[in-house]
Amino acid sequence: MSADFDGSELKVIAFDVFGTVVDWYGGIRAEVERALPGIDGAAFALAWRAGYQPAMQGVMERLAAGEGGFTLIDELHMGILGTVLEDFGVTDLDAAKKRDLNKAWHRLPAWPDAVEGLARLKRKYIICTLSNGNIGLLTDMAKRAGLPWDCVLSAEVFKAYKPDPRTYLGVAAVFDVTPSQVMLAAAHHDDLAAARVCGLRTGYIERPYEFGSKLKDVSPRAENTLHARDIGGLADLLGC
Repeated sequence: MSADFDGSELKVIAFDVFGTVVDWYGGIRAEVERALPGIDGAAFALAWRAGYQPAMQGVMERLAAGEGGFTLIDELHMGILGTVLEDFGVTDLDAAKKRDLNKAWHRLPAWPDAVEGLARLKRKYIICTLSNGNIGLLTDMAKRAGLPWDCVLSAEVFKAYKPDPRTYLGVAAVFDVTPSQVMLAAAHHDDLAAARVCGLRTGYIERPYEFGSKLKDVSPRAENTLHARDIGGLADLLGC
């Protein structure tokens, strides 16, 4: 944790969402087990999530080559879902049921500390999303889970996925503040590292069960501005 950090300078806290604010693993596992009886929901959830980074990288490479346009995460999730269904031997899911299962990402449950912790932070700071999820997905999720965002920002707004600098610097531009007046709160060190390069403050949120019972290393790293056990803990550290 940075010893010289002055929380009074902070204006905006932008949150990564998947894994940081909502439990994608638990949510997807439950939805798969409901929709596809007999399928290993845990393995399916991990496989679906594992396709996310390669699919996103493919879009970024096509954009860099001037081929095609920006693709919403809903569309990426649908493409990955088709592959995962084949891998798990599911061949009889009709189009309507497939669309509904893909919307499981809109219905993810918040971590138990999230709503109260965000409400506390909101009293003092602007709180917003900074997610690769698209606006419709994030809005549905917030409505369902009661997430009290001041603003929903997405890769869709900036036409670039994290860790593109346009996303992090875009938050500062939207609110007309300097990058150092913005903190990215996330459970992923690679996301935080990219934000730091852009001049943002960083708050690490421990989510040891992000991938289920296989515990994730949540050890503190000195380069982060703050390190908190959960969102309520971040509110404690910031005097909210």
